[in-house]
Amino acid sequence: MPDLDTDAVRLEHDGDVARIVLTTPERRNALSVATSTGIMDAVDALEGTNVGAVVIEGEGPAFCAGGDVEAMIERQESDVALDDSVRHIIQETGRAIARVAKCEFPTIAKVDGPAFGAGGNLAIACDVQLMSESATIGFGFRNVGLAVDSGTSYLLPQLVGDNVARELVFTGEQVEGKRAVDLGLANHVYPDDEFEEEAEALIATIAEGPSAALRTSKRLMRLGPDATLQAAIENEAGAQAAIFDSADHAEGVEAFREKREPEFEGR
Repeated sequence: MPDLDTDAVRLEHDGDVARIVLTTPERRNALSVATSTGIMDAVDALEGTNVGAVVIEGEGPAFCAGGDVEAMIERQESDVALDDSVRHIIQETGRAIARVAKCEFPTIAKVDGPAFGAGGNLAIACDVQLMSESATIGFGFRNVGLAVDSGTSYLLPQLVGDNVARELVFTGEQVEGKRAVDLGLANHVYPDDEFEEEAEALIATIAEGPSAALRTSKRLMRLGPDATLQAAIENEAGAQAAIFDSADHAEGVEAFREKREPEFEGR
C-alpha cells in the first residue's frame, strides 16, 4: 500500500488500518493549504486499496485547531488581494473536508485534544468520532469574528439538528466529551488514561470487518437521506445481490455455523 509523508501530513499503515496523521503540532495541526492538500493526497492514495478503516488524528496536544490564521495573516501582508487569499485557503480547506466525507472507506476521527472550527468539521466529516475526556470540539468561528465555513452549515445540522447547530455556532461553545456524545457530535468519550486502548479496540473492530460489505453499507447510508424508503430497499437489494457471492459472506456463514469469530479478508 502507498505511503505519503509531507511536511504537514503523514499516511501510514498498520495492518488493516490506514492513518492520516496531521504533523504540524507547532501550529496545532491547523488546516493550512499544505495540510489540506496532504489530506486530499492521502485519501486519493488509498483508492484501489483494501484497508478496513481510515483513522484521522493529530500529533501533539491538538487534533486540529481549524483554519490556518497565521497563513491568512501572512497572505494579508502580501501583495495578493485579501479576498482572493482568504477564498483560496478556505476553498482548499473545504475541499479537504469534502474529500474526507466522500471517502469510500469507514473513517474514524481520533480526537485527543481541541478540534476547533474547521478542525471540528474535519472530525464530523468522519463516520465515527472518538474523544478523550479532555478533548473538545467546537465551531467557534464567531470567536474570531467570522461566519462559518468549510462545510459547517451542511455537516453540523445533519449531525445534531438545526436548533442545536445554531446554538453551537452562535455561542462558539467548545463542547467536552460527555456533552459531545449527548449532542451526537461524538460516538464515544474515554478517560484520558484509557483513551488509546479503548479507541484502538473500536478501530480494530471496524477495520477487521468485511471491508467490501462495510464500504457498500456506507455508500447505501449516504444515499439514504435523499431516497424514499422504497428506493432505499431497492438499492439495498441490488447491492446485497452483489455482496452475497463474496468470500467474506461465505466466511461469515461458515463462522456462524461453527460458532466462532469470522476472519474476513475484504473480498
